[in-house]
Amino acid sequence: MSEPLLLGVRHHGPGSARAVRRALAAFQPGIVLIEGPPEADPLVPIAGDEDMRAPVALLAYPADNPDPKLRASFWPFAEFSPEWQAIRWAVAREVPVRFIDLPAAVRLAVRTPAAPTPADDAVRVDPIGALAEAAGYDDPERWWEDVVEHRLDEASPDVDELRAAAAPFAAIAEAMTVVRAHAPEPPEAERVDEERREAHMRVALRAALKEHERVAVICGAWHVPALTAPLPSASADAAVLKGLSKVKVSMTWVPWTHARLASWQGYGAGVRSPGWYHHLFTAVDRHVIERWLVKAAGVLRKDGVPVSSAHVIEATRLAEALATMRGRPLAGLAEVTDAAHAVLCEGDDLRLGLINRRLVVGDRLGRVPDKTPSVPISRDVASSQRRLRLPPKVERRELRLDLRQTFDLERSRLLHRLRLLGVEWGKVLAGAKGKGTFREEWEIAWQPEFEVDLIEAGAYGTTVLEAATARVAEQAAAAELLADVTALVERCLLADLPAALPGVLDALDERMALDADVAHLMDALPALARTLRYGDVRGTDLSSLRSVTFGMITRICVGLPAVVGGLDDTAAAVMRDRIDGVQGALALVDDADAGARWQAVLGGLSTRDDLHGLLAGRTSRLLLDAGTVDAEEIGVRMALVLTVGVPVARAAAWIEGFLAGDGLLLVHDERLLGLVDTWLTGIPAEAFVEVLPLLRRTFSGYPAPQRRMIGERAATIGTTGGRRRGEPEDLIDPDRGALLLPVVTKLLGKELHVTG
Repeated sequence: MSEPLLLGVRHHGPGSARAVRRALAAFQPGIVLIEGPPEADPLVPIAGDEDMRAPVALLAYPADNPDPKLRASFWPFAEFSPEWQAIRWAVAREVPVRFIDLPAAVRLAVRTPAAPTPADDAVRVDPIGALAEAAGYDDPERWWEDVVEHRLDEASPDVDELRAAAAPFAAIAEAMTVVRAHAPEPPEAERVDEERREAHMRVALRAALKEHERVAVICGAWHVPALTAPLPSASADAAVLKGLSKVKVSMTWVPWTHARLASWQGYGAGVRSPGWYHHLFTAVDRHVIERWLVKAAGVLRKDGVPVSSAHVIEATRLAEALATMRGRPLAGLAEVTDAAHAVLCEGDDLRLGLINRRLVVGDRLGRVPDKTPSVPISRDVASSQRRLRLPPKVERRELRLDLRQTFDLERSRLLHRLRLLGVEWGKVLAGAKGKGTFREEWEIAWQPEFEVDLIEAGAYGTTVLEAATARVAEQAAAAELLADVTALVERCLLADLPAALPGVLDALDERMALDADVAHLMDALPALARTLRYGDVRGTDLSSLRSVTFGMITRICVGLPAVVGGLDDTAAAVMRDRIDGVQGALALVDDADAGARWQAVLGGLSTRDDLHGLLAGRTSRLLLDAGTVDAEEIGVRMALVLTVGVPVARAAAWIEGFLAGDGLLLVHDERLLGLVDTWLTGIPAEAFVEVLPLLRRTFSGYPAPQRRMIGERAATIGTTGGRRRGEPEDLIDPDRGALLLPVVTKLLGKELHVTG
């Protein structure tokens, strides 16, 4: 057997990728062996499809009992990955390709949920990075270019092309032998895993050498010494691999992103600057630095930062000068970053961060052709994305939907159904404008991991509608709390799952019958009210849900008075929020009879002596807002609670409950403002410290304009002849005063007269 060509590479290294292509072109192998799962061999031809665009990843998952969130594994490839370039080179020339790493069937069988995926532990040590660091480089790609590529370019024309192309790989193999000899012993589990992987690589190598005369192997540089002759015996490798457990797996290609290649995203074999590496690999000429800085200027201009051609020219000169000062033949990422920071960004770290996010890392998303094998539900999602013009893009963007339009309504249904399946493609912007019934605003961003979520969802059905319906039924049966079921009712309606709704309503009715806790009913009501309101828009028949909802309102009205007495501060605050929730729910339901029953309950609670001050104030405010009591009555109640005989803490709690909101009540009702001002200025100094935190918490919730207006109005109190502004001048009634004169005369012992 002839000796194989061993090409030890740095995973995702553009220099390695160029060197691999050059070596393959010179060697012209009969077969190419690549580090990766053998189950992916049938997928190799798809890599040559014209619709395939890196970054992409091989995805392996158990076929019989998919549990991808715990067990799925990825093998990512970028345009600048040596393995990807080897695949593309071989497919274009109809050269067979085989993956030779340990099968995914074995790896998934022996892994536990806490264990790393093959993508995580593909390279525990970056050997090329270690050599670069030893040589004084902070960028392994700069080291590769200086030590390898420049020497290739400067090779003598008398040197054989294959010899010149293979020379750097031979040097790397020699260096790796030394590095491995002095590397610390890994933990037992890692050592065993590495032995199995390299044993399988040797088994595959021996088989290929028997079939082909010229064999090329592309693998991580770390593994080259293990594949170099003399090899261990075939029987020794067979013993290492004997008896390994396996599971049935399925594999496919999925799109990937540059951000997921970044090392800080949890991918052990990742790189810190995939966007920079892509630029290095795809640059068509020697003007790498100039073109990069032009791109950086474009990023800043797009964000409104004025950057001229003169800036780019000066930044280029600075990058080259820095490379010369640092003893490097060419400027690297460190030099262009420093130059961009100083010249283009004018020292602004935020602008530099923008360049790093959009350019150094980037948001490039790959693409796979339609013929790529996938689970049926993934094909259904892809079809819906095309039909609804929602391409899966990695960048975040807002989506405004008008639910009165059929097209937008279908978009909303798709997003809600995917959320039920755990595919968080979009999230509703709750604080956005247009929160009315007919509008939704979303923020959407597609992530490659959603392919895994879809595989898991495929266990529930072959389409999104079918899977979401089955998933909702399962969740309804498993829900233990009433609030969980009511939230599910709302989500079921938003996703438009009519087949699932009867089962969910049955579960709701059952949980409500068994739950006697009024607090649970209050927590559940808002979701049901929102569901009824959305039902009006989406055209869903919700007559059964309406009867359940109004039954819940009746139970709340009956049970609430018995659970609000004697609450402490914490419990009162929680109950206040629940009362507000019921109030908002009844506003959505908009039923006169239900509203009247609720107002009657609040009226009875507001005057109870055993009610916490926070709740007494809040119920009085809700009655005022509903018009059940008028401002004069509220003024009497406030005057009573703010008298000297009432504990300061209770008065402060009452004020907090009553005034919570946006502050407009105090802005427009000077009488109430005067009462609060009089009480506040009359608080003794020792009690003021106790009251201040409650007051600050209340007023800090007001918007700034309201706080300013309240302050301006408070400043005018008492400035008009001792009277509050707007108050009538004559406050004395002579006839009523005359009735008191006989008694007061006897008490004082002298004659008194009433004057106007």
